[in-house]
Amino acid sequence: MPDLTKLVDVAVGVLIRDDGMVLLGQRPAGKAYAGWWEFPGGKLERGETVEQALARELHEELGIDIAGSVPWVVREHVYPHAHVRLFFHRIYEWRGEPHSREGQALRWQSPVSIEVAPLLPATIPALGWLRLPARYAISCAVELGDERFLERLQARLLAGLQFVQLREPGMNEARFDALFHRVRALCVRHGARLLVNSRHPASYWRACDGVHLRADDLRALGERPALRLVGASCHDAVELARAGELGVDFAVLGPVRPTLTHPGALLLGWEGFERLARAATIPVFALGGLDEGDADDARRAGAHGLAMIRGCWR
Repeated sequence: MPDLTKLVDVAVGVLIRDDGMVLLGQRPAGKAYAGWWEFPGGKLERGETVEQALARELHEELGIDIAGSVPWVVREHVYPHAHVRLFFHRIYEWRGEPHSREGQALRWQSPVSIEVAPLLPATIPALGWLRLPARYAISCAVELGDERFLERLQARLLAGLQFVQLREPGMNEARFDALFHRVRALCVRHGARLLVNSRHPASYWRACDGVHLRADDLRALGERPALRLVGASCHDAVELARAGELGVDFAVLGPVRPTLTHPGALLLGWEGFERLARAATIPVFALGGLDEGDADDARRAGAHGLAMIRGCWR
């Protein structure tokens, strides 16, 4: 009988091409779950970091040399044969063309249209994370004015924005209701997903793609809201852990830099953000005084992407 109390650390490499396709490999005969599809990678050897293990494994399995990897999500999964801790890293640059060196079949797949099966159970959540856009735009209509905000939203949607949160503290009920319907119509027209902040009534959450939970609501809830998408605002390790326990789809972590939204808040900086994000069990967006110029720093620090308020609408 396998010892499921022993935790086995595994490095998982998510190779992402410029067109968004990701590489899956089929487990060869003789291995547990033979014939099932997964991301490439393997067990950490004694003294190895995740980055070192990925460089070694992907050279051995695929014949490529990676230019580096960036942390993404850490998840545990208990299989009948092993209890594993999976360190998912994203990889965007490598030398050589991936090819089978261990007899495994390989396929490039779109995360939104997977054509291979069956998928290894721990692989399935990661494909869902890959479907989350890398930019999360948070509204500021009170500050900009409704018409000006809607004009900028329209422009960003035309430019490819796919993920929006409607969050308008201090806006009266009638004005918010009118704004919600106009924002929802724009998002539907452009195929973007819309979440409503939990400071607004739940009827709005159910009328779009889901809810973004404030930290207070995250702590108070006993279970995940039964909606297609649920995000959460987090500021420390305790809140990030709670978001993972509740099973939300992603978290927003900050502030990284000073922001007008939360003046005087304790700043994480990139070092603090990375320390927290590296242990997160769900994808984490970086928030707080950021704009497009921070995209590379955010990725290196383990962010899934950028969440922006003013930086998105300039």
